[in-house]
Amino acid sequence: MASLDEIARHQTSLTPDDIAWLHLLAADWQIIADLSFADLVLWVRDSEAQGFWAVAQIRPTTGPTSLHDDIVGDFLPGRPDSALDLASTSGRLIQEDEPEITDDVPVRVEAIPVRRGANVIAVVARRTNLLGLRTPSRLESAYLEASAELAAMICDGSFPLAGDRSELADSLRVGDGFIRTNDVGAVVYASPNAMSAYRRLGFEADLVGAVLEEVTASVVRPSGRPVDTTVTSIVAGMAMQEAELENDRASLILRAFPLRANGKPLGTVILLRDVTELRLRERQLVSKEATIREIHHRVKNNLQTVAALLRLQGRRMDIPEAKAALDEAVRRVGSIALVHETLSQSFDEMVEFDEIADRLLATVLEVSSAGRAITYERAGTFGLISGDVATPLSMVLTELIQNAAEHAFGEAGGQITVAVNRIRGLLRMRVSDNGVGLPETFDPASSLGLSIVSTLVESELGGTLEFMANPRARGTAVEISLTLS
Repeated sequence: MASLDEIARHQTSLTPDDIAWLHLLAADWQIIADLSFADLVLWVRDSEAQGFWAVAQIRPTTGPTSLHDDIVGDFLPGRPDSALDLASTSGRLIQEDEPEITDDVPVRVEAIPVRRGANVIAVVARRTNLLGLRTPSRLESAYLEASAELAAMICDGSFPLAGDRSELADSLRVGDGFIRTNDVGAVVYASPNAMSAYRRLGFEADLVGAVLEEVTASVVRPSGRPVDTTVTSIVAGMAMQEAELENDRASLILRAFPLRANGKPLGTVILLRDVTELRLRERQLVSKEATIREIHHRVKNNLQTVAALLRLQGRRMDIPEAKAALDEAVRRVGSIALVHETLSQSFDEMVEFDEIADRLLATVLEVSSAGRAITYERAGTFGLISGDVATPLSMVLTELIQNAAEHAFGEAGGQITVAVNRIRGLLRMRVSDNGVGLPETFDPASSLGLSIVSTLVESELGGTLEFMANPRARGTAVEISLTLS
């Protein structure tokens, strides 16, 4: 299906500013379709004035559609007596004399000229399904009156209006809550949903007849915060913008559409929705995230305390083997603490593992190099890794770096490389050195550190582990593969 931009650029003589105006209209015409109970189709005249191209359409959420198939991209040959041609040339709203029959359904077709400045740049066809048409209720009458006024604003070029918008405000529908005010800001109609929303804020009286700006100021003031004058001005219809009303009882989001005729204000159409439960869940999520981060922070502090106690105990040891074992335990606890420190600074349970890997390389080698010139580098990136994987992976990396630093090099030192390759859910990590290589009688089970590595990789991470000669130089390489969920 061709887009509005594609058709307008290739089939019409519209300027970029004209096309931008049509985009503004299409962004806000759902309210007109819903208030009219009608489909809307946006037609633009082709560059040779032979007919019209359909560049956009919208269906109502308040009533049956008259267009079951998408017609964007269709071409309609022009006829001097057609509603589209008459609206385009006269600049007035034109209604077809007889209903159009579509799939055995009578459809009333009206053509609304889209004016920008002094020119009519397009025509909106409003198609109303007449099947089952009945005398409208008060709500439906209020909808139709507002839709007629918005259509008139399209004709005179005062709609659409620029204004701030968000995804939530754009999702507002007339069925969520509808209020119509007059030129002095008094409510002339409020739908049942709108009445319920304001009652939840604390306004118990009837909205009809009340000045909405005053009502809104009175219900948001009990929260203890000063009244936002921007909010009340939006409610008063001074701009087409969105706002959020909130007090200690409820939260509403609303959007105002000022109505004008011949430059004079007629009132305002306001769409609103009760978002109290949504805001409550958001606050609960924020509180939960803060609690989780605080837990990670406390775990990190506790682990650092354990490491400090082990370090203190190690200083009192006279047996070298025991002292070395405690030093290794300190490093292992430190690697776990590092993950929790990173998680405590994150807003979710995912961490950028590159930062952890770089800090582990620097910290472990600083302690384990014993004055030798051991350098390191990391090639590739780990990316985001969940906390469940980051903790055992950090311990694995700590053990492999420490093992290489202690056993791979002589006095001259050497280099340790951590190479990472991540493709979708598969992570491969190779820790290699250019040291003396593996002895002929090498047995990973004989080393506590390598036994820990094997257990963590195969049991905790569900991965594979392989010791091999460094394929790029003399020395040793350890390759680990695991699948990330």
